[in-house]
Amino acid sequence: MYTIGVDLGGTNIAVGIVDEEYRIVAKGSVPTMADRDGELIVKDMAELSARLIRDNKLQLADIASVGIATPGIANRETGVVEYTNNLPFRNFPLAELFRKYLPIEHVYIENDANAAALAETLAGAAKGTSCSVMITLGTGVGGGIIIDRKVYSGFNFAGAELGHMVIEKDGRQCSCGRRGCWEAYSSATGLSNMTREKVTECRLKGIPSLMVKEFEETGKVTARTAFNAMKKGDEPGKQVVDEYISYLACGIANVINVFQPEILTIGGGVCNEGDYLLKPLLKLVSREHYTRDNPRQTKIRIAQLGNDAGIIGAAGLGR
Repeated sequence: MYTIGVDLGGTNIAVGIVDEEYRIVAKGSVPTMADRDGELIVKDMAELSARLIRDNKLQLADIASVGIATPGIANRETGVVEYTNNLPFRNFPLAELFRKYLPIEHVYIENDANAAALAETLAGAAKGTSCSVMITLGTGVGGGIIIDRKVYSGFNFAGAELGHMVIEKDGRQCSCGRRGCWEAYSSATGLSNMTREKVTECRLKGIPSLMVKEFEETGKVTARTAFNAMKKGDEPGKQVVDEYISYLACGIANVINVFQPEILTIGGGVCNEGDYLLKPLLKLVSREHYTRDNPRQTKIRIAQLGNDAGIIGAAGLGR
């Protein structure tokens, strides 16, 4: 038997057929066009699923269940997306509407970050563990918590918002309305903001920096700008990277202190920096977390599944 995983994003809808070993045997994608009516988005999800079933010479009877990874508060008991801020879903009956267009009895929904964390437990960097945490460093800081191999999301399905714990009281403004959230410091957006501030400082004070040169040539900075400059010996670039990693380590130590997971996985584009990120991060976390003298330590790993995590995690919801 196979399951289908749907990864619903603000830009694209990705769908995959997944076998019993959590391998994707076929996948496809279509644009989300998120400003449309929600039912049209669901129709596209179902039609893409049906096309993959057909193209791979399968029948509906070969599909045990469908899982949908969606942004926002996903009530997995009712199949309703109660709220999401980048799609037109407000108390939206996602599972029911999907069944309307593709008559499969078992349709499950889950928050996308939670689904990615589940995927890493089923088939990725946390495979074989019963307790793990995943954080994703993207536009924000996403979180997913797995306890006893099951997604933990609180009594109201809104838990695991790890990016919105405050690590600097009255600090940087966060998009959630609070100040000093971890997300404001450790997301790719936060890194870009720190870089931009350092570029402004260097220009005002006449401090030479490769980051200033990049900004003057391109008119922008990215989450890679400081790392690229640091690798070439740029001191202001190193200052930005050091500051960023110190905040990231602070949040990770907090997460370890609360959950004591066997594995903590980190995903997102910032992880492409590899050892330039991981080595100093591990050094800082090892000094800061509560159980640093315990022989049993949380292992920190880079997530393995990349863009396939949403599909695999969603497909695993019914198993």
